[in-house]
Amino acid sequence: MLIQGLLNWLPLASLTFNSYRHEDEDPLKRLANLTPYHAAPASHKVKAELPGDCTVNRVMLLHRHGSRGPTGTGQTNMINSLVQKLRDGHDAIQHVDLPENLRFLEKGYESHLEPEKLTIIGRQQLFNHGVEFGLKYPNFDTDTLLSSNMTREWSSIYLASITKRLNELLPGVDLTDDDTHGALYACAYDLAARDESPWCDVFNADELADFEYEKDLSLDASYGYLAPNDAGRVMGSVFVNKLIERFSDTSEEAPSLYLEFGHDTTIIPAMAAMDLNRDDPPVSSQGPPRHRKFRTSYQTPFAANMIWESFTCEKSFDGPQIRLVLNDETYPLRTCAETKEDRRYGTCSLDAFTRANQFSTNIKFGDDTWQAACGTQ
Repeated sequence: MLIQGLLNWLPLASLTFNSYRHEDEDPLKRLANLTPYHAAPASHKVKAELPGDCTVNRVMLLHRHGSRGPTGTGQTNMINSLVQKLRDGHDAIQHVDLPENLRFLEKGYESHLEPEKLTIIGRQQLFNHGVEFGLKYPNFDTDTLLSSNMTREWSSIYLASITKRLNELLPGVDLTDDDTHGALYACAYDLAARDESPWCDVFNADELADFEYEKDLSLDASYGYLAPNDAGRVMGSVFVNKLIERFSDTSEEAPSLYLEFGHDTTIIPAMAAMDLNRDDPPVSSQGPPRHRKFRTSYQTPFAANMIWESFTCEKSFDGPQIRLVLNDETYPLRTCAETKEDRRYGTCSLDAFTRANQFSTNIKFGDDTWQAACGTQ
């Protein structure tokens, strides 16, 4: 149902945009949900550290897997098709005066990516995060671990102009749009496996930015604000309700730590349910807004981690408070901020957070709203 809704919503042939980008930013840190892990941009409007009189008493972690190989048959087939097309065109390539960024093709290009599996870099990301998490919260423990088995999906973008440019540089090879898309994926997955890729230099910054935006559109339409029947936000309500339930439990038997492991498609619905990255107007196939909030390069790169803290303070705040640290940076909870201290530290009270999330608290798993979102009503 979700994929069909995406196809109905997304007019692929109209995606001829150039995404806005920051001139001083590395485009290889903006490959949407295929971006290698990096800390999110710091919010200059909030303080990174809590006041000294505050104590974190409960932590809930949601962590995405690290860098991996391509998923499913779609991405894998596009990369393999590109490799075969280049093998077939090897002789033609030898007679072309290639620009510097394509000269690697004289020796050929082979992909050694393992579909679905974590790369060495992905394993290192998870190890590093485990060490950092243990050092940050040494006195927290739990007997419970939750892991997701959610599947992933892919989509395509309008690529004719890039394919035309590459075919002009590689006469006789006859690349298709799928081959071009495969080269974009090869750039991302080579980085995931080996921390470098010759394909990344083939595309200009605007083309890579368009790839990022295409992925964001796909994910927003599948699991975020644009999902049919508000299905993304309804799915995310499960996480929000569990977060509120856990942080509201002040009994001595309540664990101090909760560990959950999932995917970008686990984090995206949760953020959408809380309206943490909603764009107004919404993102669309007509092109990106100059500054957009829904940005998976920052929010759900490989090894993304969402750390929720419940804390209390002697003087700085009154009552139980809540904070989100997303990919090593405080993510402001502006939807529930009520005081000057909230805005200063990006926090809010647990009570304000609960009131701000009535969309989720009004939903129970399997109720009429849930059934309607799933298209079973």
